[in-house]
Amino acid sequence: MAVQVPLWHHYLQAIRSREAPRAQDFQRAENVLLTVLERVHALDPRFIVDYSRGLEAFQFALRSSEDPLDMEVPLWVDAEALLIEEPEATQSEDVPEVCRLGVPREGAGLERWTTDDIFTASSESDAKCRGHIVPSKVLCVLKDLLVAAIVHCKHHSLIRPGSLNAASLREEQLHLSLLVSSGWRTINFHVVPVVRRKLGVPALEGAQQMPGFPEGSLRRILSQGVDLVPASTQLWRTSTDYLLTRLLGELGSLQGHRLDSLSILDRVNHESWRDGGQTDGLTFGHLKTVLLWASVLFPAPEDWAELQGAVYRLLVVLLCCLATRKLPHFLHPQRNLLQGSGLDLGAIYQRVEGFASQPEAALRIHATHLGRSPPPRIGSGLKALLQLPASDPTYWATAYFDVLLDKFQVLNIQDKDRISAMQSIFQKTRTLGGQES
Repeated sequence: MAVQVPLWHHYLQAIRSREAPRAQDFQRAENVLLTVLERVHALDPRFIVDYSRGLEAFQFALRSSEDPLDMEVPLWVDAEALLIEEPEATQSEDVPEVCRLGVPREGAGLERWTTDDIFTASSESDAKCRGHIVPSKVLCVLKDLLVAAIVHCKHHSLIRPGSLNAASLREEQLHLSLLVSSGWRTINFHVVPVVRRKLGVPALEGAQQMPGFPEGSLRRILSQGVDLVPASTQLWRTSTDYLLTRLLGELGSLQGHRLDSLSILDRVNHESWRDGGQTDGLTFGHLKTVLLWASVLFPAPEDWAELQGAVYRLLVVLLCCLATRKLPHFLHPQRNLLQGSGLDLGAIYQRVEGFASQPEAALRIHATHLGRSPPPRIGSGLKALLQLPASDPTYWATAYFDVLLDKFQVLNIQDKDRISAMQSIFQKTRTLGGQES
């Protein structure tokens, strides 16, 4: 008699069966785009090709959602030789740090960055700054180069017929959107110019003490610095997307079901909470951030040893974020990733709570996958935890949450320090290093 595969593991097996084909689809599409970008570099050496994107394929394979993927195009410029000018009036705790990129008057080797197509001279009599590299102009130049490169590559049969079309290239607010075909799958890339910086950001120093990651990994990754990407027509902003992807890769090196739980929730989010991607909702980036925080709050290996328990750790953190309407950025906790999203967080909370209370409907890949055994049910302690009203964040205060977690047999949480850490994240929105608002 065949052994009945538990529903959670059956669902995970179905997801894993798609990982290799998805990674291959991504690789084919990426190869097409890299070929085009090589031609862009030949036409204008100021734009270079980034071949170090192995983690992007790894991340794409984890996903079921079809959200656009970033393809960064680094600028061939020494960022440390530029002037980083931060407009004080634009600084806010809820938005990434923004700046203008100035070209110093006495800088050597920066002449290629003072041409009119990407540069605006200073109108003020500034003794230090000659002018600024303008994001909107850089995007405009990159768009024209991409069109010329696509035409060249098609004419010389460097890319497969039908793999992409210059007509699909769209210049949007802060990036260029391009559809690339990899067989039957079409992937939407956001082509983004980026300035690489070697220096880290002081605000990230507290994050280096967070538990739950391999020893030394946070310090090593954060020491690589952050990038600058367009924030508006005139301003650049810091971007930590690459660092977060590296951190996700570090979690994948640990034993347990951390990445499996992320894959499951992303699939459920796409198919159930977002109706097969037809409605707006949480993104893979939101869920990735939830996993990073959950890994800090639940750092012990045994926290992730069992698949269902691992998924519910993410669900507890996610529901807390939706109830408080705060999902702190992992490296800049003062930023709320849910603020200004335009999402109906109350409706999303109800869908997430419904799945957590009765997951079997969303986990059904096919009717026959349920087998003859009755589906798993959730105990009363877990139901109490998951039925907290989203409209009243006071229910998520430490004391009330602590009592419910003690009854939560799936997680079996007894560590009061973790509850205090959760409160510091979701109520004080500061780093675990001890800073308070």
